[in-house]
Amino acid sequence: MEAIQNINITSLSDTLISLTAAFALGAVIGLERQFRQRTAGLRTNVLVALGAAIFVDMANRLHGHDGAVHVVAYVVSGVGFLGAGVIMREQGNVRGLNTAATLWGSAAVGACAGADLILEALLATVFVLAANTLLRPVVDRINRQPIDTPAVEVTHTVYVIAPRQWRKDALALVEQVLQQAGYPLGDLAVHAFGDEEIEIEATLAAASVDGSHLERILQQLKEHPVVSQAFWSPSTSE
Repeated sequence: MEAIQNINITSLSDTLISLTAAFALGAVIGLERQFRQRTAGLRTNVLVALGAAIFVDMANRLHGHDGAVHVVAYVVSGVGFLGAGVIMREQGNVRGLNTAATLWGSAAVGACAGADLILEALLATVFVLAANTLLRPVVDRINRQPIDTPAVEVTHTVYVIAPRQWRKDALALVEQVLQQAGYPLGDLAVHAFGDEEIEIEATLAAASVDGSHLERILQQLKEHPVVSQAFWSPSTSE
């Protein structure tokens, strides 16, 4: 009987408006992500926006403004865990940060819609889309600038390919050569590279690296009989 007593047509209409706005605005954000084939696309952004709107709308109805504020705080922290799931580390590079941030923005849009702040939700959508579209040419232009210059403050990773049977010698050689060159190691990992070789992934702890100096070090490594290949790359993020 309590369920029947809780039926309120006016409140139900208000909920319908909030969820429709969250669905539509989440879809607008998701379409841009889907078009670029990102990890979290149309459905993910719509569901995040809807979920945030449902929780905030429910709290707003049951406990009023104070309850909605508390739920918004939980939405912010909860979406952080969801965003962490789309962040990946791949060969020293971190990918998915922008996708995670977009999901956080979708949750904010949904929370605004759930709190009946429709115009604020619309404005938030415009700014999220602007960050993902208008700033993209700026980012692309910066990324096209040459980074192989002296004293570049980025993390560099050295990759060495060696025969599997020379694993121990190759590891000792990489550590010795890099330390003698003044590049302490921040991380060292070994992966299988085909059936007969391994790949040594040495991440440099030094923040400042001279590209030409590093090339000479790699040439020194290549001349050693236990090394098949040696190359390096800077770590980047989306």
